[in-house]
Amino acid sequence: MTQSATTRSQQSAVRDLTRRGGSERLALLYEVTAAFNERIDLDELLPLIITKSRELLDAESSALLLLDAERHELYFPYIADVAPDVEQRMAQIRFPADRGIAGWVLQHGTPQLVPDVARDPRWYGGVDQQSGMSTQSLLCAPLRTAHGVVGVIELRNKLHAAFSELDLAFLTALAGGIAIAIDNARLYRKLKESEAKLRQQVVVLQREVAGHSRFTDLVGSGEAMARVFELMEHAVTAPVSVLIEGETGTGKELIARAIHFNGPRRDGPFVPVNCGAISETLLESELFGHKRGAFTGASSDRKGVFEVANGGTILLDEVGETTPAMQIKLLRVLQNGEVVPVGDTQARFVDVRVISATNCRLEVAVEQGRFREDLYYRLNAFPIAVPPLRARKEDIPLLAAHLLERTTEKFGRRALGWSPTALAQLSSYDWPGNVRELANEIERAVAVAGSGETIEPRHLSDKLNVGEIVLSSVGTGTLTLQRAREGFEARYIAEALQQHHGNVSHTARALGLSRSTLHKLLKRYRLQEA
Repeated sequence: MTQSATTRSQQSAVRDLTRRGGSERLALLYEVTAAFNERIDLDELLPLIITKSRELLDAESSALLLLDAERHELYFPYIADVAPDVEQRMAQIRFPADRGIAGWVLQHGTPQLVPDVARDPRWYGGVDQQSGMSTQSLLCAPLRTAHGVVGVIELRNKLHAAFSELDLAFLTALAGGIAIAIDNARLYRKLKESEAKLRQQVVVLQREVAGHSRFTDLVGSGEAMARVFELMEHAVTAPVSVLIEGETGTGKELIARAIHFNGPRRDGPFVPVNCGAISETLLESELFGHKRGAFTGASSDRKGVFEVANGGTILLDEVGETTPAMQIKLLRVLQNGEVVPVGDTQARFVDVRVISATNCRLEVAVEQGRFREDLYYRLNAFPIAVPPLRARKEDIPLLAAHLLERTTEKFGRRALGWSPTALAQLSSYDWPGNVRELANEIERAVAVAGSGETIEPRHLSDKLNVGEIVLSSVGTGTLTLQRAREGFEARYIAEALQQHHGNVSHTARALGLSRSTLHKLLKRYRLQEA
């Protein structure tokens, strides 16, 4: 039944009340209808209605039962009973939505007058057993909304007479109004929730855009970073391909984002793709798209990221990991500005600025024959070399302060400070995982320290304290062999990673480990983001 049909049923019940002299009830019904229009808050509105209906119909108990669709149960959110202890017990009761007279009315949508529940085979006595009530007679009407029946309203045991058809007509009209109020209130609540969510998204986007429009996430006051900032300023206005070289964790993607969001393409998309994390077959589809039926699972046409980034910027992260075949396809995009989706023969033209990033020396890869020279010169039109953190240790105190502020805000902690000793230990460590590793270390320290507590060396991980621990403990024997071995292993891996400029594959080969084993060790010792 639609909401208009519900309204017609309600109007019919009102006419019946008028013909049969229910002026007092009609007055209350209009009063209740006015209350529907004045109040949106169900927790204010419905207890009033339940209490008024019990008083007007001279019933022992009145209750609203709503459907919990997920659990398929009926429950009692609003109750008015002459005995307050019964109200408290009923508020705890739930029962299957297909049980009892209430369940029948919920399922069939037809109001019921039951003068003697003991003679009705639909009667479910579980509520009486749990609440301490003793039900003899019952009125029950469905709450029918535009989306279906959402519950019922019940009245039990008329105090000084028997329930009549006039009582049922009134309850049916009242139930129609309650159902409309519930539907409107739920819609209003959803709109408010959607509005709140949209407001929150706007705030997040405003913060993100504000962050993108400045170099705020790139912190450094030393000469090395000053040179990077200078190059970035030039790259913003120069419409050329940019190659960002630097070890893992130095902030290459942050630099690419800053160049994009400060440049003339800022209103276009910025699309990063990690070339080293995707197999060649999948990478081709990811970059250039595919036609329906091009391979198993290609159920529809799909645009690649070059088309998605049209009018904006694409970041080819870890471009040095691409295969020779993929390098040829990338060269075609850079030379002609065209892509060919997998399974297609028709080229599509794109207008995309390409920024590339790598943690290896592409010039060396060219000399070794692992990277095409012509592609290298296309990508390297505007090179930016990002120094490792160990080469700009003068920036560590500034970075530590910036990351600490960001982390405490993220964790909802009060702002913390650094003890001079802890800050000195941060500055003396070589950080093979660079800024990313430093950020991880600070997150760990904030998690370990109490809110408002100054961060001390004891809050830092063992890798920062291992030298001090080993030297101070050897003579006393307080350091176990296992602990000393782990300390040595962490330092040794960190130095190897540093020697190979943060390249995990090269470090693993040098240490005689598989790449997966090295990743586990890096994660265990928090040398690099896992």
